[in-house]
Amino acid sequence: MLDTLVLSRMQFAANISFHILFPTITIALGWILFFFKLRFDQTDNPVWMRAYRFWVKVFALTFALGVVSGITMSFQFGTNWPGFMETVGNIAGPLLGYEVLTAFFLEATFLGIMLFGINRVPSKIHTLSALIVAIGTTISAFWILALNSWMHTPAGYEMRDGVAHVTSWLEVIFNPSFPYRFTHMLLASGLTAAFFVAGLSAYRILQGDPKLAPRLALKTGLVLAAILAPVQAFVGDLHGLNTFEHQPQKIAAMEGVWETERGAPLLLFAIPDEAQRTNHFEIAIPKMASLILTHELDGEIRGLNEFEGNHPPVKPLFFGFRVMVGMGVLMLAVAWTGCYLLLRRRGELPVWMLKIVVAMTFSGWLATLSGWYVTEIGRQPWLVTGVLPTADAVTPLAPANVGFSLTMYLLVYVVLMSAYIHTLRVMARKSVKVEEFETEAPQAGGKLTNVPDATEEGAA
Repeated sequence: MLDTLVLSRMQFAANISFHILFPTITIALGWILFFFKLRFDQTDNPVWMRAYRFWVKVFALTFALGVVSGITMSFQFGTNWPGFMETVGNIAGPLLGYEVLTAFFLEATFLGIMLFGINRVPSKIHTLSALIVAIGTTISAFWILALNSWMHTPAGYEMRDGVAHVTSWLEVIFNPSFPYRFTHMLLASGLTAAFFVAGLSAYRILQGDPKLAPRLALKTGLVLAAILAPVQAFVGDLHGLNTFEHQPQKIAAMEGVWETERGAPLLLFAIPDEAQRTNHFEIAIPKMASLILTHELDGEIRGLNEFEGNHPPVKPLFFGFRVMVGMGVLMLAVAWTGCYLLLRRRGELPVWMLKIVVAMTFSGWLATLSGWYVTEIGRQPWLVTGVLPTADAVTPLAPANVGFSLTMYLLVYVVLMSAYIHTLRVMARKSVKVEEFETEAPQAGGKLTNVPDATEEGAA
């Protein structure tokens, strides 16, 4: 039977997996919306407003699900992981509080202006609201990633009677892994939102939407992805080097290295066997792992056997890392191919390419989840590295109680995800049938005229 520890970990994994899908979109989508609105202000071209009007509704829907699923995350610290707050609550509590005070209130307040204020406030104020919401989503990621990074590479604290106390908030926030993890996550959000926008726009075009707005959004998404994908590869390499320095056991599991060796090969495929502490069916490139991680062909990589009893499970990290990298390579290939075809065909994609882009709509989710699992499972057996073992923080509740709440969460998440995907599909199809409308240029008073609110039709 599953014990309380395993069930609590499963519940936390389910909750965070569902929740992270939505902020991963909204963090970058907020900036895309600001770009659409800014371009409308600069050009008075109504196509930019039509793109904005459709995607601001998608943003609101995604933001709402992110809020709903995020509430359960804080509850878990008390219900499933009381030892976490008892030990590091002096650090985790304020960081979570800062996220609510400095980010969520900004997003929730100014999102209302974005949705319902087009005809009620001057155009510059409306654009400023879009900017503030985009900043709010980024600040939210800043505080959450600061806490998460601190749990991997804790700094700026001291232990007194088994409780962590802050000695330097700057060291807590800007801990050794934070700059890399934060940048990596922002770029992941950018790629996720780029393919989300491109994929849903391609779906609208395949459904017969004749308007220019989805074509403009498709181009924006593909160009953004084409720019961010190679940047993400570079930042990912820097993040890996930082992890190699501070969490060598995680790198060893990701690379499937059991014995400390120089000139370690890069395993393209293998089946790790933790019982026999070896790999089966290896397909490898000689010395490449050492070259990537140490920038030397004969660089040394510490093996898992040096960390026996104190390293994460190997298979989830080994395969999760390869899924993440594989999705990144696929994103790069699709984005660059799409941009090439847009240039060659004067802004139009062939049907076969549109179908590929539609298939990539949620590719960012797969890459983000696999990367997130590598990160979080890679911290085990610690909840806070070197400070708090996971087993010491779990609730004393009976397994049946945790199993029941886990089952309820999963059922609710299946319903919510089904409703979300269905709503996106309905919105996309409905926009195909909507007649175009003309948006007049701002008048002298600075307000937009003849632009429907978010709840009205004709905007997409």
